[in-house]
Amino acid sequence: MMDSSEAIYNGLKDVGIDFIVSVPCVNLSKILNMIDYDDEIIHIPVTREEEGIGICAGAYLGGKKPAILMQNSGLGNSINALKSLTELYEMPLLMIMSHRGTEGENICGQVPMGESTPRILEAMDFKFFKPAKPDGAYEDIREAWELSCEEGKPVSVLLKIKYW
Repeated sequence: MMDSSEAIYNGLKDVGIDFIVSVPCVNLSKILNMIDYDDEIIHIPVTREEEGIGICAGAYLGGKKPAILMQNSGLGNSINALKSLTELYEMPLLMIMSHRGTEGENICGQVPMGESTPRILEAMDFKFFKPAKPDGAYEDIREAWELSCEEGKPVSVLLKIKYW
């Protein structure tokens, strides 16, 4: 059985993701370290999620297969860029989010956004996956990327923080 970071990394590699933008997240640090050591993946750390969405859009136009890794709390920061850039121009984008504010969260300030994240994605008409177990992220990443390419808009994989 793969651990969650290996499952995510292997899923990204198997679908050919070769361009990753990330916003700092302690819950994603292991996978970000794995990506940093992979010469086949360009990794661009950013400070704001909407900045990352724009960079991913440019990478896609340049022939790359992009993904963004971030906390779900950054979803609110990127709504306009997601709708008026990636969806409008039918750009696939894989969004891997550590889903803060769910069961096991120890910071109460994360809970409101954690509870709202699925409803926000549904209101945006963006599909998302919630792996039932840590190694389930592998298959969900594969399905999410295929769906994102088919629909021409972002698809998310929400990762429970208790896996980390």
